[in-house]
Amino acid sequence: MDAQALDRLIDRFVAGSISRRGLVKGAAALGLGGAALQALERSNVLAAQPAENSVRWVSPRGTIDVLDDYAYWVAIKMGYFGDIETTLEPGPIEATAGTKAVDTGQADVAYPSPGVYSLMIEQGSPLISVFECGAYDVFDFAFPKGAAPASVKELEGKTVALGSAGWQGIVNPEIAQAGGDPTLVEYVDAGPQWGQTLAQGQADAALSWAGLRAQWSAIGLDFDYILGKDWSNFPANSFVIRRSDFEDAALADIYGRYFRGWAQGLEFGYHNPVAATQITFEALPPLSEVFEDKQIAVESMWQLAEVFRGDWATREGWGWHSEEDWNLFLKTTFEIGQLTEELTAGDVLSNDWVAAANDFDHDAVREAATAYELTEDFASLTQPEGAGA
Repeated sequence: MDAQALDRLIDRFVAGSISRRGLVKGAAALGLGGAALQALERSNVLAAQPAENSVRWVSPRGTIDVLDDYAYWVAIKMGYFGDIETTLEPGPIEATAGTKAVDTGQADVAYPSPGVYSLMIEQGSPLISVFECGAYDVFDFAFPKGAAPASVKELEGKTVALGSAGWQGIVNPEIAQAGGDPTLVEYVDAGPQWGQTLAQGQADAALSWAGLRAQWSAIGLDFDYILGKDWSNFPANSFVIRRSDFEDAALADIYGRYFRGWAQGLEFGYHNPVAATQITFEALPPLSEVFEDKQIAVESMWQLAEVFRGDWATREGWGWHSEEDWNLFLKTTFEIGQLTEELTAGDVLSNDWVAAANDFDHDAVREAATAYELTEDFASLTQPEGAGA
């Protein structure tokens, strides 16, 4: 057998230019067989790409002890993933870590913001967005009390605290969208304590997002905000996979069922935010240390739920991307040089799996959500205005 040819085949797989099935078939064609072929199939090289029935998802936040992923925990609790073996893991807080994990075959699904996704596109990573989670712009800017300007444009000449230097790829297009010049903004890479950096007066503003606002409030970080959903026309984070997986027809079924689980979790959370919060607390006990007041936790979850649902009347179901919004984002990032190639939505995303993701009994999920039995401490909480409306 030609060992160098096998190495080149593995390199192509890791680069995303061929699928898992293509690698195995190619190895067999080179003469790898029997125990050696079985060993390759069980190896770390292949472990991250969906095997027969497993999907590995990596968080971009450095922790999973947040309410952001409530739909996943609801789906686990309610059995919406069926028999799929799912994994949700914390990735490093470094901006592109999750997408790099997918690109290199260490994970199957990443959850980047459009800004971070654009950084990977610029590097030539063969990825594609297949499920739009954030229909409204999730990103907000925090300011000291009484110091919020009228527009994000006014961040020109100011210092903005970030949790990772790579988050500049999120903020720069936002400033440009508002008519500002991102080159006039100074950034502070403050690590996981970037909110505290703002509170201590070491920055003029800080990047934040829906859900995190309530979490910061719960730990005593009291700020004024400009909310992305109130002014921005950008989309937010989406689920991104290897393009080779997307093009492998044999994987369409498992990904369709996987994203259907997320869609049902989102549907459940929309109809009963208190129950979704309770389920997430049960899955992640450390949340009780962050949110002593569980009503604030419900507020955190609902801030996210509003962004995830977006303008429902204009959407074609959970996971549907607005090409108009993505085209605006891509045009803006090209104009500021964050992308050096002018792209359109069709180059970076697909709505092909949206129908499969929404192929479930919506009434049954709503009924399960509204009938969900709450524990005593959650039963006393108030549902957010608009829940299930």
